[in-house]
Amino acid sequence: MKLQGDRLYIRKTQVSDAEELLAHHLRNKELFDLYRPLRSEDDFTLEAMRGKLERQHQEWEQDKSYAFHVFLNETDAFIGSVDLMFVQRGPGQRALLGYEMDQAHHGKGLMSEAVRLCLKYGFEHAELHRIEAGVMPQNEGSNRLLEKLGFHKEGLFRKNVKINGQWEDHYIWAMLDTDWSNRSN
Repeated sequence: MKLQGDRLYIRKTQVSDAEELLAHHLRNKELFDLYRPLRSEDDFTLEAMRGKLERQHQEWEQDKSYAFHVFLNETDAFIGSVDLMFVQRGPGQRALLGYEMDQAHHGKGLMSEAVRLCLKYGFEHAELHRIEAGVMPQNEGSNRLLEKLGFHKEGLFRKNVKINGQWEDHYIWAMLDTDWSNRSN
């Protein structure tokens, strides 16, 4: 599965991406640690990355999540990931959006393009009704990104996720399939 954008493409993760994914996480560890749960040193091994990618493949097959890696068109360089996680079927038809990009590529609009492609998959292929994202209030870049893409800020989840050892508040953002279809036409 590959979705093509103007400057980048996203494709379904593959176990063969493990080395690039490990290098990406090590290169950006200090930044990513500001916004994610604590991880042990064992999480930053090639074996751990292969295991993560194998789980992502299984979850895709089970309709539980859709994980993509982001690559630049010109060089095929791996620059990040974008995911639809915790897929709920039945009356909810929803998923949680997650994303991360190599800090060397911040501020260029690339994450906006990657998230748009992921949203396209979620609404047009996976037939989701609602895609949510949780963002810490101090993560100004992610909050701006979601607002720019047309997400609606619906509220604040107090002490929602333990990040870097501390319970952190998260704004909850959401986009509905009707928001998507109205924006993409």
